[in-house]
Amino acid sequence: MKGYIVDLEKETLLNTDYRRVLYTTKNSQLVLMCIEPGDEIGAEVHELDQFIRVEEGEGKAIMDGVEHELSDGVAIVIPAGMDHNVINVGEDNLKLYSVYTPPEHKDGTVHKIKADEVEEHFDGVTTE
Repeated sequence: MKGYIVDLEKETLLNTDYRRVLYTTKNSQLVLMCIEPGDEIGAEVHELDQFIRVEEGEGKAIMDGVEHELSDGVAIVIPAGMDHNVINVGEDNLKLYSVYTPPEHKDGTVHKIKADEVEEHFDGVTTE
């Protein structure tokens, strides 16, 4: 295995895809997201833990019904089983990265826009 090294802030800010899986191991996964103004991830519950860090834009996270403001530099941890949503409330794209433990999506998944989103859950295939 080679591992993965990236200028994560730079790649997150350059990303224009709704979802882009960068790297997947058997235990974790790194994903970039770009949420357009007024759009959202949509309320969901995972059977895994998720870490999110915002690099640009303004949003709100709703975690088990409690709203939290999101802006550059804010990070949230979403434990497995927690109902959550991330909403872009700003005028610009909300750019963030997420780490899922264990992986959530198929390695290499790219959804250019939210409408492209298809539930493609992790199938056990890693990047390396």
